[in-house]
Amino acid sequence: MGEADRVRVLVTGAGGPAGIAVIRALGDDPTVDVIAADMDHYAAGLYLVPPGHRLVIPAGAADGFDQHVLDRCRDNRVDVLLPTVDAEMLPLARRRADLARAGTRLALASDDALTTCLDKLDLVVRCAPHLRTPRTEAWTAAVDPSSWQYPVITKPRQGSGSRGVRVMADEAELRAMPYDESFIVQEFMPGEEFSLDVLADAAGRVVAVVPRARLRVDSGVSVAGHTLHDEELDRIARDVVRVVGLTLVANVQVRRDTAGRPALLEVNPRFPGAMPLTIASGVNMPRLCLDTVLGRPLPANVPYVDTTMVRFLDERFLDADQLAPELAGAASPGMPA
Repeated sequence: MGEADRVRVLVTGAGGPAGIAVIRALGDDPTVDVIAADMDHYAAGLYLVPPGHRLVIPAGAADGFDQHVLDRCRDNRVDVLLPTVDAEMLPLARRRADLARAGTRLALASDDALTTCLDKLDLVVRCAPHLRTPRTEAWTAAVDPSSWQYPVITKPRQGSGSRGVRVMADEAELRAMPYDESFIVQEFMPGEEFSLDVLADAAGRVVAVVPRARLRVDSGVSVAGHTLHDEELDRIARDVVRVVGLTLVANVQVRRDTAGRPALLEVNPRFPGAMPLTIASGVNMPRLCLDTVLGRPLPANVPYVDTTMVRFLDERFLDADQLAPELAGAASPGMPA
């Protein structure tokens, strides 16, 4: 198969575990040409692809980010754009039609589903009538701290990787926190935590749900876990897909309450950092996601086996002249242009 016959896929967030997982999953496919992009020269995933397939792009929140990525897609004849960073999703979703005119399909759920999932309060409001959710309120003067059972959780309405999450041990500690409507206060769920990797086709039909127990977590990323079969967790993932209107890949996070009942915490409408465990269990979600974006039929369901994962660091070693010349002199944080 010649280069012109292969599907060209641009994966963003090449410095994060989700981006690296997708690059590795697709990089072994001879029908796919993977292009890796990140805001940092030193993003490890950039060095999993050939030099000509490495791009440095602005941060998702930067002015002009969406236009820059659109231009790179056009320049590199990208067939499918697969973002893995939360901050990039809504800016790119707003350019969905422009990307399509450039010949690039965007591997993201609908704008409505993205907006709901990326706001933790909106997600709870949408899902609470349909499935178990923890008590959640915006942190404003309207909240009565004396009405809560402690400890409680406070966290940003938007964000990922456990950034900004705090456990408030008692009422006095919560009252000491300045009001900020960009934060929520949420019921503390003390039980087991699970991530449910779910894949749905373009019509929202669920093809696979793979629950994972998060046995050890570092900076919000699972570094030890195992997949398991659990009908209750499977049903929660399917309910979330239906209620929110999700398509493609999403990661549904739940925890058990004091009574052992699982409740929805968050939904990441993208590939998770622990995707290698789901792939090793038998469900190659990056490959299946690519198929549905390209309009190819998916199987009715994809089985998996219970598998355990532990993680360790891996290194890439570069000669001194390999870094900047390959990336056209684009500057990364702390590095002059």
